[in-house]
Amino acid sequence: MSVFRSLINRFVPRRALPALAAIGLLAACEPVSFTATERSAPRIDRDAPVQVALLVPGGSGESGRQVLATSLENAARLAVADLGGVEINLRIYETAGSAERAADAARRAVDDGAGIILGPVFSSEARAVGEVAAASGVNVLSFSNNTDVAGGNVFVLGMTFENTARRMLQYAASEGRGQVMIVSERNEEGRNAEAAISRAVTMTDAVIVATERYAFSQQGIVEALPDIASTARSSGAQTLFFTANTAGALPVLAQLLPDNRIAPPRFQFMGLTRWDIPPATLQIRGLQDGWFALPDPAVTARFEARYRDAHGNDPHPIAALAYDGIAAIGALVGTGRSDALSRAALTQGQGFVGVSGVFRLRPDGTNERALAVATIRDEEVRILDPAPRAFVGPGF
Repeated sequence: MSVFRSLINRFVPRRALPALAAIGLLAACEPVSFTATERSAPRIDRDAPVQVALLVPGGSGESGRQVLATSLENAARLAVADLGGVEINLRIYETAGSAERAADAARRAVDDGAGIILGPVFSSEARAVGEVAAASGVNVLSFSNNTDVAGGNVFVLGMTFENTARRMLQYAASEGRGQVMIVSERNEEGRNAEAAISRAVTMTDAVIVATERYAFSQQGIVEALPDIASTARSSGAQTLFFTANTAGALPVLAQLLPDNRIAPPRFQFMGLTRWDIPPATLQIRGLQDGWFALPDPAVTARFEARYRDAHGNDPHPIAALAYDGIAAIGALVGTGRSDALSRAALTQGQGFVGVSGVFRLRPDGTNERALAVATIRDEEVRILDPAPRAFVGPGF
């Protein structure tokens, strides 16, 4: 077995991979645009329950997708139960993770009178659903984190690279570590991550001083190490910003870079992805004292505990998005406005309170989420900078 694969197997248990894959399998698509046939959002009848269509990836026979579908539905129903004075008629539609089936589900949902669509998970589905729903003016709150599908009537609820990058870069600058070098994989995900960081850095006090890439393989990483090390030293970089995740090259980089004298305290390691999933990642020596972002852990922990009490197991890592979507819909419907589910209402500046912290939807279909900055110390997660609890002005 290769060193690369053995490290992956050691730090990323097989049971964790489906959860990570469900977040990562978001193929790039063109954003949905409004057309001349677009209508205004369905009006809300304040004397009747609001119909919400929840699109989940069940029905394919694949166990991982069924687990995800069940978890999303469970979380959404918890949120519905928490709405005081707001009646939601939640209807579930299975998509099997297929764009074609998702489009069919969207047609049925619109015909059934849905005022808004919550889901689906995958970006190919989201684009198909958005196209179907646009003609009726129905907005879509997708669970995707792929900003390529955002726009028009499609919003993404997932944590986006750009939002995370902005939080991390600003924190690095505030700590006197704002000279940043990007270390990314030479593939589509790496290119998307680089592009997000490049957009985000313009809104911070940090600066990108260099970028180094590697082929996503054991040999590719080993061959790139001399260039990564040389560029880190010659560029004046204070921080190395990794785009890799814990199911990919991150464990390998974290082991091999210190062996090449690229390590703290001279160089700060920082990540674009969660370093606490799966928990075994916390044992990696090279990631100790590194920085990464995550949703407000105190708020998230309360949701997870409530979910376990209700269902006897842990929620899927993205199940909280279903709760957040219902919470946002409930807050808007609770205003009593007949246009509560319009784009203008969904993109209100103050945002919403969810079980992952506060968040808001942007007019371009992307989102801003309040994130905490954390580190790993003694194989435990420690919060360095808490997640904001409210929005101030146009951004954090």
